[in-house]
Amino acid sequence: MAYTDAFLKNILTRTKRVAIVGVSSNPVRASYFVARYLSLRNFDIVPVNPGLAGQELFGVPVVGSLTEIEGPVDMVDIFRRSEAVPEIVDEALAQFPDLGTIWMQIGVEHAQAAAKAEARGVDVVQNRCPKIEYQRLFGELRMGGFATGVISSKL
Repeated sequence: MAYTDAFLKNILTRTKRVAIVGVSSNPVRASYFVARYLSLRNFDIVPVNPGLAGQELFGVPVVGSLTEIEGPVDMVDIFRRSEAVPEIVDEALAQFPDLGTIWMQIGVEHAQAAAKAEARGVDVVQNRCPKIEYQRLFGELRMGGFATGVISSKL
């Protein structure tokens, strides 16, 4: 899918509260470090994982499903297999009448679910990572894709 930088930047600028569906408590998993990164960029993160419900990640409680989230959510970020997307999108559309964005992570796509969300006026991004796009669009990526500011082969 091709998305303009303006489209992606608009989403990331207006989004304040993000439900991360399929978040992991394992720091080496993308669903963990993307959620952590977004939380460090002042996004209000709501971790969603039934296996971790009741635990705490990033200083907030993990919920078991989108239906357990109180209040509005601007974006639902999906870290699940593509075949799980339709049920998540249906739940998100029912739970959050003012939802702005459904974001499907790298490797996650579902055309029918995307079309359903778009028909409701929700922006959809598929097969992309908000962390990567945020870094790229807001000047955090440097040469080689690393934001350390230091390039060295020394240990």
